[in-house]
Amino acid sequence: MKESRGVRVAKILVLLATVSVCSFAQGTAVDYDRAGRLKAKYEAAVIDVSGPATWIGNTHRFWYRKLSRTMYIYMIFDADTSQKNAAFDHDKIAASLSKLTGNTYKAQDLQLTQLRFDNGVTSFNASVDGTAVRCTISDSVCTKTEFPTRPPGPVRSPDNKWEALIINYNLVIRGVDAKDPIVLSTDGSEGNAYNARSIVWSPDSTKIAAYRVRPGYKREVRYIESSPEDQVQPKYTSIIYAKPGDVLDLEQPVLFDIVARKQIAIDNALFPNPYEITDPAWRKDSQAFTFEYNQRGHQVYRVIEVNAAGKARTVISDEPATFFSYRNANGSLADSGRRYRYDVGDGREIIWMSERDGWSHLYLYDGITGAVKNQITRGEWVVRAVQRVDESKRQIWFSAGGTHEGKDPYFASYYRINFDGSGLTELTPADANHTLNYSTDGQLYVDNYSRLDLPPVLELRKTADNALVSTVESSNINDLTKTEWQAPEVFTAKGRDGKTDIWGVIVRPSNFDPSKKYPVIENIYAGPQGSFVPKSFLTYSSMMAQADIGFVVVQIDGMGTSNRSKAFHDVAWKNLGDAGFPDRILWHKAVAAKYPWYDISRVGIYGGSAGGQNALGGLLFHPEFYKVAVSYAGCHDNRMDKIWWNEQWMSWPIGPQYSASSNVDNAYRLQGELLLVVGEMDTNVDPSSTMQVVHQLIKHNKNFDLLVIPGANHGAGRSDRYATYGDHKRYDFFVRHLLGVNPPPWNQAAANATQSAQE
Repeated sequence: MKESRGVRVAKILVLLATVSVCSFAQGTAVDYDRAGRLKAKYEAAVIDVSGPATWIGNTHRFWYRKLSRTMYIYMIFDADTSQKNAAFDHDKIAASLSKLTGNTYKAQDLQLTQLRFDNGVTSFNASVDGTAVRCTISDSVCTKTEFPTRPPGPVRSPDNKWEALIINYNLVIRGVDAKDPIVLSTDGSEGNAYNARSIVWSPDSTKIAAYRVRPGYKREVRYIESSPEDQVQPKYTSIIYAKPGDVLDLEQPVLFDIVARKQIAIDNALFPNPYEITDPAWRKDSQAFTFEYNQRGHQVYRVIEVNAAGKARTVISDEPATFFSYRNANGSLADSGRRYRYDVGDGREIIWMSERDGWSHLYLYDGITGAVKNQITRGEWVVRAVQRVDESKRQIWFSAGGTHEGKDPYFASYYRINFDGSGLTELTPADANHTLNYSTDGQLYVDNYSRLDLPPVLELRKTADNALVSTVESSNINDLTKTEWQAPEVFTAKGRDGKTDIWGVIVRPSNFDPSKKYPVIENIYAGPQGSFVPKSFLTYSSMMAQADIGFVVVQIDGMGTSNRSKAFHDVAWKNLGDAGFPDRILWHKAVAAKYPWYDISRVGIYGGSAGGQNALGGLLFHPEFYKVAVSYAGCHDNRMDKIWWNEQWMSWPIGPQYSASSNVDNAYRLQGELLLVVGEMDTNVDPSSTMQVVHQLIKHNKNFDLLVIPGANHGAGRSDRYATYGDHKRYDFFVRHLLGVNPPPWNQAAANATQSAQE
């Protein structure tokens, strides 16, 4: 029977509706497949996307790495000849490393860390997945080596006549060719011993400064590796891991007069309760030594000078009402570290970084009187770091953020300034995020700059006049722009005070349709040690893959993070549970007010480590806004985590503020959907921190999901060999609870892949 026109129209409408629903579907197998292919697709479409440069020794050569058509290439550039070449034969080096380590390395994705070329560029040292190697370039042969360490043996005097060492916990010296020691101290004991690594001779070889150390509590964190690769039975291990409130080693300086063969006591009134004391550093004239004292609680930071008679004085003292950002536990400057010191003229003047006026700036001190001679930099912007000081020209080269009103305050720009604060000169005028490195002799610098929407440019310039010598690399993204790729959108909104700009980025799916409604997922890390929203060009980001499943993904730097004013940073003080959430929520609402497709009735959040604490904190403290969370390796209770990080922000001694910010103590508040992920061998954050949350959730009859990854360390399920699995679990969790659909099954797909590989 012939269909009527009305029936045909009805069928067409049904078909169109079906097509429409299919095209609007989210979280489908097609979405997962597309997300999994983005990285390779985007990286195959870029040419010569370069990273920062590193100068080689005292030469005018530097190396850098660039991405070109999925191939990561290490390059060498000679500034004197303008010649550039591949640093080595990537295929042969990859083959040599594979043979050496037993792992499989490919030429196109070599990941070499701690890379250091010799001056002649005939060989290089590097670390490959934790293995120290040395590779000769001519024959592409790699061998295992050791990371450089200070030998534990005797410390020789500058005149090569004496050596100092520790015998029976005490300091002794002996002639270089002698056997019998001369005992200089008798007060050392097993419970208060002299430290061999602290021994420092004066330049004239007549004195020694050293530390006597009373040991603190050696807390052990214990682990059971349930599923080791090399045996059937589990393995038991432990590490030393200090936590907030623990009794610390007490280091006290002692001075020794070698000529008089006597020990000189030093009054510790100016440094009674150290969290950390830096190694002694002698003045060139041997008349005094200095050290820096960070008091427990991080609210007193002093430069101490001890003269040859053992009398101590304070040269500089910073005593903020909240915290002083300082060097972290392994000796490297924390990202937010506001500690910088340079002694001019053997300490007659001192360049010092401080936040005393509310912003991170440089000051010039009189090293004799301890008075401030002048403030070198000033304004509502921050000095990020100092790269060079030229005493003869009395000039400083430094990086800063927030120097241009209306521009992104997180962009790093580079400057030169005179000691007296005059002659401020910008070296990096491009409106972008810069990374600049100077040659050892200071004659040249390499500037690598980009924005999220501006691919990297690598330029070589002269320091004297900033003149361009060569454009070393200029990225080509023409093919990339022909794909679905789009740069994350930079978005700002006012914070909780109604006047401070909060900066973040928005990542849309590659098949974005503005007529649809998209649930929102926030990628969070609110650690006060830095700022975390990307500022430089991204060929690919894992946030792009997450978005392609059917979401809009965002990242925000709220109050409490670093690289803004001291007041902005201080929001974290004794209050890590805040995590900038009041600012973040206002930012989300501002985006939703501008874009109808931004659905803040369905907001998820995920993060790892401090971000893991933050992600769960979103559900506990702001359940009216955040509905779903995935938390990786979270430091859920700041009393359970590493001492240097947590005491700096949460203060010492332990007080009620620790409980107020604790995800363990507040687990009873849980609303929404939660997935906890933890590696059983996490040496960065005690895995028990997650399990204590689990205990409280069970105790309070809360529903949640838990993924424990055997053998995994801190990167479990997000930045290690389990990342593919962890990403998939996160995708599924958000698809199920934000999109409200069942994610595509993957057991059969995995079985098919395994069978194909075996065939």
